[in-house]
Amino acid sequence: MAKPKKRLFYRLPKGPKPASKQRPKDASTLPPGYERLERAIAHQGLASRREAKALIKAGQVQVNGKIVRETGFGILLEKDKITVKDVAGPEKEAMMIYKPRGIETTKTAPENTDIHDRFKALTHLSPIGRLDKDSEGLIIMTNDGTLTRALTKEDSTVEKEYLVSVREIATPDAVAKLSTGIVLDKVKTKPAIVKKVSRSVFTIVLTEGRKHQIRRMCDACHLTIESLVRIRIGHLKIGSMKPGFVKRIPAKDIELLKKT
Repeated sequence: MAKPKKRLFYRLPKGPKPASKQRPKDASTLPPGYERLERAIAHQGLASRREAKALIKAGQVQVNGKIVRETGFGILLEKDKITVKDVAGPEKEAMMIYKPRGIETTKTAPENTDIHDRFKALTHLSPIGRLDKDSEGLIIMTNDGTLTRALTKEDSTVEKEYLVSVREIATPDAVAKLSTGIVLDKVKTKPAIVKKVSRSVFTIVLTEGRKHQIRRMCDACHLTIESLVRIRIGHLKIGSMKPGFVKRIPAKDIELLKKT
């Protein structure tokens, strides 16, 4: 009986899969130190998270020189290099408007009037943040996702200044309470800068934006607001603008806001 021939070649075990195949897509399964690709792109100011997802799907994003088309792709922030191809899109715009009193920032009911009803030429732009119907003043509208994120991210320190008129006298005790912080929804507000203008008028500078924050803070101090006007966002001041006025924000000011 013939002896079986010896095998001259052996199938080697499969090596590790490429890194792009090993990394989990589900954010809930990402190991410590990993972050979703679109989130990392947004954090680096290269695009908004929504824009980043579109760029990834279009094959315009590389990780360590390799194209990645999967959103949710996990990367190591300290090791991986992200490259985003510059893709031409709609021109980025940013406008500062003086929202009049009596209109909403975003429509809460079909019969109500909001910013887009009042400023029909700006329907392609979205407001950053909000002012309630009974408040007026400065609002930024833009289609720049990176600018929106810079001004609304949780750790943003961009100042917003308001001119507040109340029915009662703003006592030193009330000013002190507004300055040091007031508990709202079991969480104390961040310290604010409050300066009296007259007996019943003062300015307040905030670095956070909770819903109806100033009204609720004043209510806690037994102060009734008669007029609330946002007069500054970052370094942008409302100046001589009147209700209904619109002004384009120069590119240098947009970049400054993104770095604040």
